[in-house]
Amino acid sequence: MSASSKSTVEEIRARFDADVERFSQLETGQVAAMDSAYCLQLMADACGALHPQATSLLDLGCGAGNYSLKVLEAIPTLREIHLVDLSGPMLTRAQERLQQATAAMSFLYQTDMRELEFEEAVFDLIVTSAALHHLREEHEWVLMFEKLFRWLKPGGAVWIYDLLAEDSPELEALNRKRYSDYLVGLKGEAYRDQVFAYIEKEDTPRSLEFQVGLLQRVGFGRVHILHRNACFGMFGAVK
Repeated sequence: MSASSKSTVEEIRARFDADVERFSQLETGQVAAMDSAYCLQLMADACGALHPQATSLLDLGCGAGNYSLKVLEAIPTLREIHLVDLSGPMLTRAQERLQQATAAMSFLYQTDMRELEFEEAVFDLIVTSAALHHLREEHEWVLMFEKLFRWLKPGGAVWIYDLLAEDSPELEALNRKRYSDYLVGLKGEAYRDQVFAYIEKEDTPRSLEFQVGLLQRVGFGRVHILHRNACFGMFGAVK
């Protein structure tokens, strides 16, 4: 399916507006994504290990706030948490949950991430989960990764958990089979077909190799791949 026939921003926003309750569950909100609960904890642990005194966090595509809440558990020194999402109801829920957990200030941005702008070197950490795969053309990926690099303070880090494509057709088929088996085991064939149809309509993931290369191209020094399972991965980079 060509990028022009994929879901529009408004269609994606409407879908997430209607799904706040599911994404408010730390352990079960994203079970369609393989190892989602494990990678949620893994990302928080990585943030805490490398930046235990961080004070500012940007959560890009924050949903109902699961990643911000987990990072906050690992780094209680956070004073500012900036939440970005297309969905207003998701942002509202994320802010409500954070206000119950911390005195840190939360800042909300309801926008397409491609339209987002910040000053240079303002964040210690950036986390993003299942958001970047909504980028379409290569120039959008380049622009977004350049922004991630620019927004981070020297020594800051970005951590990404997302759906991945595979550059090799043979490995793409293998990973799709593994993912198919996972989904069937989770909720049956009808559920697998529903998830695959949704991915085909809405998502345009890129390979891990493409994204690692892009992180290096825009200026990141150290790149860390912490987890890979079929068509999902968790990785990051330090500025």
